[in-house]
Amino acid sequence: MIEALQQSPALAVATALVLGLMIGSFLNVVIYRLPKMMEMEWEAQAAELRGEDPPAAERFDLLFPRSRCPSCGHQLGVLENVPLLSWLLQHGRCKACGAKIAARYPLVELATGLLSALAIWRFGATWAGLGAVLLGFVLIALTFIDLDTQLLPDSMTMPLLWLGLLFNLWGTYVPLQEAVIGAMAGYLSLWSVYWLFRIVTGKEGMGFGDFKLLAALGAWFGWTALPAIILLASVVGSAVGIALILFARHKREVPIPFGPYLAGAGLLALYLRDPLGALIGMR
Repeated sequence: MIEALQQSPALAVATALVLGLMIGSFLNVVIYRLPKMMEMEWEAQAAELRGEDPPAAERFDLLFPRSRCPSCGHQLGVLENVPLLSWLLQHGRCKACGAKIAARYPLVELATGLLSALAIWRFGATWAGLGAVLLGFVLIALTFIDLDTQLLPDSMTMPLLWLGLLFNLWGTYVPLQEAVIGAMAGYLSLWSVYWLFRIVTGKEGMGFGDFKLLAALGAWFGWTALPAIILLASVVGSAVGIALILFARHKREVPIPFGPYLAGAGLLALYLRDPLGALIGMR
């Protein structure tokens, strides 16, 4: 199968697109459920510290219960879980109660499929292509979780960091030494900014998850990619923040998640490494 995909780039890209759409459907589950699972775990830990029994709860994880309509509780059948097509055929509404289904669900599926196809088109059916696909999966999930909850779960950022180092054991994207330095520099750079901002203003400017995400990107692309990633994420994040304050009446004291901009800059570093490096004077 691997040989067939390597010999036929078109087949490899098409396969990546289809698999990406399917994984995108699962990512919607991760985006919705993982923060709730974290909240349940925190409540159980808090109860344990108080010497109380943990609150009774039904099993709730990434696999159980089956997906259902948030409005009426209708359990989705197999045909209602087909990526993109189900939403289009049902005109974006629940089959049982007619409630609207957010367009974000098919958008996540489409984005995952397209990024997966792009990864295989760019790198081929190789280890680099597989790594790019996996990186895209995690960054999409982290982006939407951060937008919803302003959380970047350790259960995703830390495996992403180790996965980057694993791929670079063989220099898939950068030499291992550069990847290790990138992980350290990525964490320490935002950690330093965080503490400087806190000392000067007495406020927290960002979350610890941002440090870990940038460390993970440093592990994937090395320390030389970090200036471009930080610059892009900061410029775009600032522009969006100013626009929200001016035009959407976003209150200044309400924090704006930084993770989506780091994730976007990381994807640009993956596909546009040389142009970005030239832009800021790095290789």
